[in-house]
Amino acid sequence: MVEIMGGIAVNVWLVWIFPFIGAAIIAGVARAGIRIRDYTAVGLALASAVSATTLIPLAFSGSEVHSQVNWIAVLNIKAGVLADPLSVIMANLVAWISFLIFVYSTGYMHGERDLTRYWFFMLFFIGSMQLIVLSDNLLMLFFGWEGVGLASYALVGFWYDDKKKDFVGREGHRAGGIAMWASPSHSGVKAFLMTKAGDTMMLAGMFLIFMYSGTFGFKELLQNQAWAVQMAHQHLLVPAAILLFGGAIGKSAQFPLNEWLLEAMTGPASVSALIHAATMVKAGVFLVARIAPLFFALAAFGMAQFFEVVAWVGAFTAFLLASQAIANPEIKKVLAYSTGSQIGYMMMAIGIAGLSTNFAEGYTAGFFQLISHAMFKAALFMGSGALLHVVGSRFMTDMGGMRKYMKKTYIFMLLAALSLAAAPLITLGFWSKDAIFASVLESGYVHALPLFIIAVVVAMMTAFYTFRMIGVTFFGNKSDHLEQLEKSGHSLHEVSPIVWVPFAILAVGTIAFGVVGFAFGAELQHIFTGYLANYFGITEQKQLLESTTTHIVQPHLQTKLFLGLNPVAAAASFGAFAVGGFLGYMFYISRKMDPQIVSKNGVTRAIWKFLYNRWYLNSAIYWGAVIGPVAIYRIVWRYFEIIVMDGINHAFEYLMALFSKVVKAGQTGITQTYLFVFGVGIMIIIMLLLL
Repeated sequence: MVEIMGGIAVNVWLVWIFPFIGAAIIAGVARAGIRIRDYTAVGLALASAVSATTLIPLAFSGSEVHSQVNWIAVLNIKAGVLADPLSVIMANLVAWISFLIFVYSTGYMHGERDLTRYWFFMLFFIGSMQLIVLSDNLLMLFFGWEGVGLASYALVGFWYDDKKKDFVGREGHRAGGIAMWASPSHSGVKAFLMTKAGDTMMLAGMFLIFMYSGTFGFKELLQNQAWAVQMAHQHLLVPAAILLFGGAIGKSAQFPLNEWLLEAMTGPASVSALIHAATMVKAGVFLVARIAPLFFALAAFGMAQFFEVVAWVGAFTAFLLASQAIANPEIKKVLAYSTGSQIGYMMMAIGIAGLSTNFAEGYTAGFFQLISHAMFKAALFMGSGALLHVVGSRFMTDMGGMRKYMKKTYIFMLLAALSLAAAPLITLGFWSKDAIFASVLESGYVHALPLFIIAVVVAMMTAFYTFRMIGVTFFGNKSDHLEQLEKSGHSLHEVSPIVWVPFAILAVGTIAFGVVGFAFGAELQHIFTGYLANYFGITEQKQLLESTTTHIVQPHLQTKLFLGLNPVAAAASFGAFAVGGFLGYMFYISRKMDPQIVSKNGVTRAIWKFLYNRWYLNSAIYWGAVIGPVAIYRIVWRYFEIIVMDGINHAFEYLMALFSKVVKAGQTGITQTYLFVFGVGIMIIIMLLLL
């Protein structure tokens, strides 16, 4: 179904226009009163969500709405929206989670100053994200892409007065000579600059493709593939695809541009929830999900290299950040590490899809993980915000025993945490993670086994650090910090319903959908299988014919058990949860094993320090991208600018002054002298002519 304008097409436009309208009017509305301002922001977020909901029938029917208007006539570029099954599901996910976060914000941010600025950027944030999701071309998508970058910079650094309580990291902690704590303003700038590195690559890839195709439109790029033929002949197609992926690496905090995400915890918990669950970091995954079928449809041009890069970058990032989460003491930073790691899973699944004999299976698994992660991670971040609000510290070691005082927060965070840890059969996180395991095993990719091992190890570490977070926070005795709070008259209490109800809805949802996760996953598979077949011509039979022996071998391990589970994948899922969960339980919940055992051994102590210092990657980035270049510039300034360039300037000045004196000496005002010089000049010229 294609509509130019009118009918349901209007709703597609309104999904992203409503938040932008809110951002435009919120300052004016604030003059009418604080409550009216807050209700207006929440109401427009709800209006966007309702508009997105009206599009759901399109996903189930396999239909689409493609609406365009004239934009840049000289280049024949149109602005348009594309509501297909992929964007409809994503738009609803973004809209409804954002709405719940907005409701949460009315309680969590109550009493904060500059809330008009807060609401402006929050509305601008979700408007930009929905623009990314619903755009029908790369150029319009890029406007939304830059919009979420600007909003994240403003919201990560929202508390720009840089009070110590708003910092992240432990003050005084250094690694490789680099401070490992950061202020909100510093973190905002860091997020902005590091994502811009990815944005630059993305922009280069976009215009490289436009130079050959003459269009940014997703549908136009698929319909006429002559551009791909030309680029493939010049060996530019894969580099262009990888450049686009570079944008996703920056926005989704994948290696090597992952370090900004960890400092981004300086923003309010509501901002962290929005960035990690509904916007920003999910933008990169969505971009890859949007372009992956297009590039797989161009498989004849050797696009397997692109998918290998996606899969291995995702796998390495998943392992890298999960290992760091094990050692970090700050609750929001543990969740931030977890986000980057889980997004690595999503990237790995979409990458393996392009190297598989069944593209739809890996593609669905990656998007399934995106959906489940959005739900439980939003709940966990909002829950952690509730804890920080009551405890007044970001460090888990300053908590302890909080389940006695915040029973509702404990229950709902535990439910969401079980989904993050992939508790078998009852959580949405289990089904999505198991789907990734199965897609890797059944891909037929020649290097599937190493990827599978990495995925299982990451799942084990995820279960461990999740139980560690719950154990240190809610179990054991009260910390000295809590004792001091109570002595000073501060009571430990549950947060208000306006704060806990939004994350309770999401936490319960992860279990409710988890109980029927096999059916949810099957329906998602059905939707995406039809979507890929109808719009890209990607079917399993076609993939088998196009597979090359370089990357694909005969698929195996496709036997299914009860509820459609792959036996090896299911065993790995159960085993990873059992091992990681058991160790986490023994160390941090039952306390039958002492975590201090790590410090008693030189090897384990060195490993812990390595992980706590973030593999020294943050230090390497500062030395390589900041301190090193600045040192080089100083050397250039001291020995080239001052000595050479300034020396040349002074020498030129001296010569001009000397020349001026010579000329001045000849200006005597005596006629005979001028005639003499004139005569000498003529004689010299005559002599030169006679030679």
